Amino acid sequence: MRKEIVIGPLVLLLLWIIIHYSGLANPVLVPSPLSVAEAFVLGFIQGNMFYDLGVTIMRFAWGFFSAVIVGVFLGLLLGYFERLYSSVEIIIDFFRSVPATALFPLFMLFFGVGDLAKVSVVFFACSLIILVNTAYGVKNVSHLRIMLAKVLRASQTKIMLKVILPDSLPHVFAGLRIGISFALIVVVVTEMFLGTVSGLGHRIIEDQLVYKIPEMYASIIVAGLLGYILNKGFLFIERRIVHWSGK
Repeated sequence: MRKEIVIGPLVLLLLWIIIHYSGLANPVLVPSPLSVAEAFVLGFIQGNMFYDLGVTIMRFAWGFFSAVIVGVFLGLLLGYFERLYSSVEIIIDFFRSVPATALFPLFMLFFGVGDLAKVSVVFFACSLIILVNTAYGVKNVSHLRIMLAKVLRASQTKIMLKVILPDSLPHVFAGLRIGISFALIVVVVTEMFLGTVSGLGHRIIEDQLVYKIPEMYASIIVAGLLGYILNKGFLFIERRIVHWSGK
């Protein structure tokens, strides 16, 4: 591990300690790193943190991977048929402009307060991001390569699989990368709504309401670490699949 990687976290930890012990902030609202670390460890030892983390990951996975399947498929289709994309562009742009979390009450009306509503919000939010990035990637595929494939009498299926899909992959993965972070944010926020009894978002808001501040910070740290691991894991996969993009 490179030494510079730990500089940022160490500086942040030092600032945290200074703020807590100097009295610059209310020590109840900014607890010591030691008390947060204790709450972090106890959460996993007692087992309830594992459960809530697992529930959040499950909701994230169902929503995100469903969005990947639908978003990539529709993005390839709409990007290839430009007239079709133009006919629905205003609809896509409209719903992209509406915050997904603002629609959660509407999803609750249709799907109740269970997991289906939360997964549906994640799917809705991420599928639009992935769709637009995929369509943009298809639109920017080299027309010369497509014409050359047609001259060589390649079928539409081969053109899609051998030319369009590989050329658009950098844009597809850019959408997926954004979608991963956005999906986790949406999941945690929706878990803070009424009717939720599990998940990291539920832990955060419940601990905040009863002033269990170290436990709240511990849950926030777990959510942040989950997002960091998901992003690093995705970048690892992306570098091996889109190895020609120079990333």
